Amino acid sequence: MELKNKYIVTTTINHPTIATYKFAEIAKRDGWTFVVVGDKKTPRYHYQEELDCVYLCSKEQPDMYPELSDTIGWNSIQRRNIGLLYAYEQGADVIATVDDDNIPYDDWGKNLLVGQTVDCDLYEPVDDVFDPLSVTNTPEIWHRGYPIELLQRRNRVEYKGKVKRKVLVQADLWDGDPDIDAMARLTMKPVVKYNVENPYCSNKIAPFNSQNTFLAREVIPYYAVLPHVGRMDDIWGSYILQYYFPNSVVYNKASVYQDRNVQDLITNLEKEVIGYRNTYKLIRDLENYIDYLPEETKNFFEVYRSYFETEE
Repeated sequence: MELKNKYIVTTTINHPTIATYKFAEIAKRDGWTFVVVGDKKTPRYHYQEELDCVYLCSKEQPDMYPELSDTIGWNSIQRRNIGLLYAYEQGADVIATVDDDNIPYDDWGKNLLVGQTVDCDLYEPVDDVFDPLSVTNTPEIWHRGYPIELLQRRNRVEYKGKVKRKVLVQADLWDGDPDIDAMARLTMKPVVKYNVENPYCSNKIAPFNSQNTFLAREVIPYYAVLPHVGRMDDIWGSYILQYYFPNSVVYNKASVYQDRNVQDLITNLEKEVIGYRNTYKLIRDLENYIDYLPEETKNFFEVYRSYFETEE
């Protein structure tokens, strides 16, 4: 099935980067629409004048989605949700959510699996959560948002052969400075080159992020980058999505190189503590996920979901 209405969504406070220029080029070449969601700090002129994209500026967003804008707040990477909703309303068949420091390879988006039923390598961990990095050539590091209670056993995984899977979420990996747990980054500071070639999956729930991930239209009403939960924003969003769409996620070879923006690693660690305390509890009680969200996040998710009610 060919997906014709394809969108790339990001948010940024930076001047156009190598990554955003390349995504704009790829969008023009391959028939995607590139949406950049601005924030208060974003240099608007450069995106409106220099980049071939749809730029949603900070002045427009409160008029377009007043309640949603208020519940997210400003100076927040979770403004990305504005772009997800906008693309959905434009009729997107697939939305790629990307970061401005993930430089796409020339073949980015060429191996689009969303909407297809594909053969995948199936892996089963001994525990009830799958770490997608455990079966790669970097098993010493783990994906951000993997529950720390299971770290000692995360690499005890059995290969089960090939399985057919309908792909609603395609999580491509990332070379360079990977998206891993803050403790792993602080202690190992890895720079990676993944050797993954074939799509793979698990029948157990697993984290995926929002930095290089392709989402089918039907999952968007159930997926958000949640504000007010620190660096569990996209991770808890990924687990909630899988509550509604189990066995829908496929991981695939790296299609970007992350030249990571400068960040305070200790601050990152502090923003992941909410996950260290609560992620495994949330996973084990996923039908009651709303009980694990702060009140501000609950309010956001209720407002976000309300925009989709007429189309569900």
